[in-house]
Amino acid sequence: MSKKIVIIGSGFAGVWSALGAARVLDGAGQAEGAVEIVLVSPQPVLHMRPRLHEAKPHGMTQPLLPLLEAAGVRYVQGSVEKIHAQDRCVDAVDANGKSFTLSYDKLVLTTGSKLFQPAVPGLREHAFSVDQWEDATKLDNHISRLADAPESTARNTVVVVGGGFTGIEVACEMPERVRRVLGHEAEVRVVVVERSATVGHELGEGPRPAITQAFESLGVESRAGVSVTSVDAGGVTLSTGERIAAQTVIWTGGMRASALTEQVGGARDALGRLEVSRELKVQGQQHIFAAGDVAHAAVDDEGNYALMSCQHAIDMGRYAGHNVAADLLGLSPLSYQQAFYVTCLDLGSWGAVYTEGWEREPKMVGAEAKALKTKINNEWIYPPLPSRKLALSAADPTRSVVC
Repeated sequence: MSKKIVIIGSGFAGVWSALGAARVLDGAGQAEGAVEIVLVSPQPVLHMRPRLHEAKPHGMTQPLLPLLEAAGVRYVQGSVEKIHAQDRCVDAVDANGKSFTLSYDKLVLTTGSKLFQPAVPGLREHAFSVDQWEDATKLDNHISRLADAPESTARNTVVVVGGGFTGIEVACEMPERVRRVLGHEAEVRVVVVERSATVGHELGEGPRPAITQAFESLGVESRAGVSVTSVDAGGVTLSTGERIAAQTVIWTGGMRASALTEQVGGARDALGRLEVSRELKVQGQQHIFAAGDVAHAAVDDEGNYALMSCQHAIDMGRYAGHNVAADLLGLSPLSYQQAFYVTCLDLGSWGAVYTEGWEREPKMVGAEAKALKTKINNEWIYPPLPSRKLALSAADPTRSVVC
């Protein structure tokens, strides 16, 4: 009977886990059918999540079936609802609502993260987001219809809640994006609301001058040290009592790991990510690995941990795929490491800022950094062409990824 590796999720970590596992099986000279790699997810597509702050997200998906078939990975359409770690199987539901069960010898969990939405009155009913492809598409459709609404200050105002990486990228995109709909001369107002004392607090001091310059150039306002207490169809109310009239409110306030992590057992961090070894095996589990936004993984020996980003998900996927296959075959695993860390923050039409190292030392700003960001988002983060040779070569865990 053949052995089976099941990978849950077709995001960056899931795709690269599948390719990484296929690479090990190919190198070990396994007989055809001796080990089966199965990837299960609701749709056989990769949503280009790092690009969802941009306009026209409708086409920001990458079909996966040709690539998976080329790599020898079997795709199963379904949404996993239950993980039975003791019995080594998962329960899932297909597109028609029919339940089925998949058994596994080894499992890789790569179901990613979702936007955290606290119990703020009106948030779920009235705010938009760019968290998932469906959310970004809904926002894009809303913006495209703004010109049909009666002219008002609220129609021309966008409030972005959250001044982290995503919030900054969204805010810097909005002035030009809204003017493309309302007209070049339209008076567009964009306001970022951030609970911390400064916008971009988690990014540190390095990128801050560029962020400040971009905000000033683009006319983006900020409210730091305050929070949103309610959202309604006409705008937001802040903890200071200030009322901002806006027909477009975009929530970007933090992420949480997939709820499936709760079914695996073992310790999790404050974001719900599973604690994993340097080999990306879930602590306390013999047959389950985790990668991407569901894994709290050390990237070096200096105390740094992977972030919820495609940069870390891609490399973690390669390592997890390698190690799950190696574990099944009795081969030596690799210790996940990603010591070279960069950020490239999109600042709209102003440009971008590119930094290196965990201290985020700026190396490029403005148009030069924007050209790099465009290359990252339009080329580097995309999976390889559906060629077995290219796919397996690209799945080498020692390859460096910048995004």
